[in-house]
Amino acid sequence: MTLQYLELDLDVFAGPFDLLLTLVLREEVDLLEVDLAEVVIAYIDHLDASGELDLEAATEFLVLIAALLELKSRLLLPGEEIDEVELDPGEAAEELLARLLDAQRYRSAAAHLHARLGEESGYRFRSAPLPPQLRRAPERDAVAVYDPGLLAAAIGHLTTIPPPVDVRHITVATVTVAERLRHLRRLLAAGRFTFAEALGRADRVTIAVTLYALLELHKQGEATWVQDEPFAEITVSRPPEAEPALRAPEAEPAPAIRVPVSAA
Repeated sequence: MTLQYLELDLDVFAGPFDLLLTLVLREEVDLLEVDLAEVVIAYIDHLDASGELDLEAATEFLVLIAALLELKSRLLLPGEEIDEVELDPGEAAEELLARLLDAQRYRSAAAHLHARLGEESGYRFRSAPLPPQLRRAPERDAVAVYDPGLLAAAIGHLTTIPPPVDVRHITVATVTVAERLRHLRRLLAAGRFTFAEALGRADRVTIAVTLYALLELHKQGEATWVQDEPFAEITVSRPPEAEPALRAPEAEPAPAIRVPVSAA
């Protein structure tokens, strides 16, 4: 069946469908007054009466009715300019197919969300605060969720004093910055020395405190050092501008901090 044999009997038009299209395109018939739903019903009745379905004609009808629906929807929206785009039947069919595929994707997403909502039925999450009338519940509605004995046992475990930690295997060594300052000043009085010579067989705590004492001497202008390359030996000496005689160790105020740390 071709569309020219589809007879229409509408309030604003009576005749074949292709003639209606011609009149609409010529603006001789106002599309806003055409009831497109009646056109679709007339087409379905015609198919039912003929008893056969021409896929090519049906596709052409779907393309044309979809274009009319889009055009009419744009006419119903105020303030928009309508850009008429002429498409051949092939391009129009491809555009309609793309729109149908988009609609199918939206329907699939909606079905997925509907299924998820059904799976989580009964679980709702509220981000807004409760209404004032629900912020206080009567005592008769207060039901214990957990056994009070479980709470008492948990609090009891918190009040239990744990056994002391055995630290007898840890060797504690103490050293002060003042002691290392006196040691470095004695070495400086005898001449230059290397940082390894100042440490000897010291542990890691003594190494750290010795480095801090050496930095303190450098800050006061009493010592400087050189290192020819990375990881090479560090040689400590007095700068040329330093005083000929170092201050007596007893005159240096001894820091009161002692550093207890386990040995290496």
